[in-house]
Amino acid sequence: MIRDRIVTTIAVALLSVGFLAPVVGAADTDGVMMKDGKMMMMKGGKASGPMDKEMTMSDGTKVKPDGSIMMKDGKMMMMKNGQMMMMDGKMMDTGKAMEKMDSGKAMEKMDSGKAMEKK
Repeated sequence: MIRDRIVTTIAVALLSVGFLAPVVGAADTDGVMMKDGKMMMMKGGKASGPMDKEMTMSDGTKVKPDGSIMMKDGKMMMMKNGQMMMMDGKMMDTGKAMEKMDSGKAMEKMDSGKAMEKK
């Protein structure tokens, strides 16, 4: 009898986590994206309209409607087509996380998927 309760409790817990996972995943895809040379607002991974004013992400990074980014340390960079910045300030490139800045040098993804330093 106790074994049945434990198995039932574990099954309920696993099912609960399974139902909550999509909700967490959708919230993780909110941010802004450069698409066809224009900045777009993203909600749940889908474009929700053009970006019309500057936004400050939770890490202090500021993103402007022209795609320019000012890091909290004052360094600037420009978003490229296909890049997305999440609301927490993390940069994504075609669905993969990428480094925003490393020792003052912008990191960008090459088509081959390897990172190269931009001087």
